[in-house]
Amino acid sequence: MKLAIIGGGPSAFYVASRLHKLLPQTLDYRIHLFDRLWSPHGLVRYGVAPDHPEVKNCTHKFDEAALDRRLRFFGNVNVGDNPSPLQHTVKLPLSSIFSNYSHVVFATGCTLPKRHSELPPSASCTSALSMVHWYTQHPNAPSPPPLDKISHVSLIGNGNVSLDVARMLLTNVDVLRKYDVPERVLDVLAESTVKHVSIVGRRGPLEAAFTMKELREMINLPDASMVPLAPELLQPSEGVPLTRQQTRVLQLLSKGSKNTFGTTAKTWSLDFYRSPAGLMVPSSENTRSQLSLAHTVVDPATQRAVPTGETSTVATDLVVTSLGFHGEPTAPYFDPGLGHLRTLSNRIVTNAGTTLRNVYGSGWASTGAHGVLAATMMNAYDVAETIVNDRMNPVEGTEAVLNPDPSLEELPEEVVHGVRERNIVEYPDWKRIDEEEMRRGQVRARLLLGLSAHKTHFQRFFIGV
Repeated sequence: MKLAIIGGGPSAFYVASRLHKLLPQTLDYRIHLFDRLWSPHGLVRYGVAPDHPEVKNCTHKFDEAALDRRLRFFGNVNVGDNPSPLQHTVKLPLSSIFSNYSHVVFATGCTLPKRHSELPPSASCTSALSMVHWYTQHPNAPSPPPLDKISHVSLIGNGNVSLDVARMLLTNVDVLRKYDVPERVLDVLAESTVKHVSIVGRRGPLEAAFTMKELREMINLPDASMVPLAPELLQPSEGVPLTRQQTRVLQLLSKGSKNTFGTTAKTWSLDFYRSPAGLMVPSSENTRSQLSLAHTVVDPATQRAVPTGETSTVATDLVVTSLGFHGEPTAPYFDPGLGHLRTLSNRIVTNAGTTLRNVYGSGWASTGAHGVLAATMMNAYDVAETIVNDRMNPVEGTEAVLNPDPSLEELPEEVVHGVRERNIVEYPDWKRIDEEEMRRGQVRARLLLGLSAHKTHFQRFFIGV
């Protein structure tokens, strides 16, 4: 078996790790991971909030999988026939993959933000993904947001990514310095004049997309406070049974933030039952954008938000949409109705409805962008088991598009050339960079500890005087 995994994020590494355990030790196989980014680990490196370092512990498992001699990682490689959003990548046509491998897994994720029809991108409106790419310094990172010129931010959507962005904007820079935040990002945040973050959701607290962990972190922000919610918003309809999580959410919101509203310079609010209806950009008459919001209620039959006919307007400086993600429409086997690749029982299905033999989808590329990292892991393990089962009991009626008997040692000629020209990053190269990043982080930590000690010394000195 010679497997190509297109994508080098968590799903790809979880599939590889599981196959190492499931495949017979006597089987001589190869697993090659390709990613258009130069570094592995995908969203773990360029999506997880910097103040959630514990989430990144899974990289130890990925390192363990990569140590196996049968696995190789090739970064800075764009697989497919469409232009890469990163100009410097090595192009690897899909035909080259199909002719060189007996098995293929698409683990390409969902890399594009969903847009709101009433909120086209502008200087006053950006996506949460752009904000995340900025503060994690993704290779596609946009220019820094003008945080030194604004005071009010409106986040559309109340999922975990939305709360991540809010937390980054409301947390003191001295707190963020403890985490894996690039210096250039800290410099911008240090000059921020943001005073309020409004988190807008079209439904109510019972339907909110955030997790308890994320909400609790917002509630406990050390330098910000929450605008209290109207008591009637926290009263469930009579006869409606609540889940344990819903009960805890209502209890937490009833208590309010750790800091009493009005005692902090920075504030935030959860604006439930509101849906964007339009955005007027600044003009000579209005120096701030005007965000129109339709008021909504939840239809008990469909659980969908429906407008009441009432509207309101909020003066804001920056609108950030956080409405989820979808796959790339130009990707092979993309289903525009689903927003991701078309699969059936983990196997890729063509537009004609034909199942491809030994071609699979894993993670968000297959399921869509939902669930936390643990859900991605379980899905990847299931994909690995499907691969092993199909090897033992081939599925009938599938279309063969791969090479059934490729050379285990040969690489596609594009990859051979890229490695020779040092345009491709392999896992040992990445580990050297990772070790240098860690070393620099340790130096910076010692410097910050030293400065903190000096500050404490002088404070004690002046108190004594």
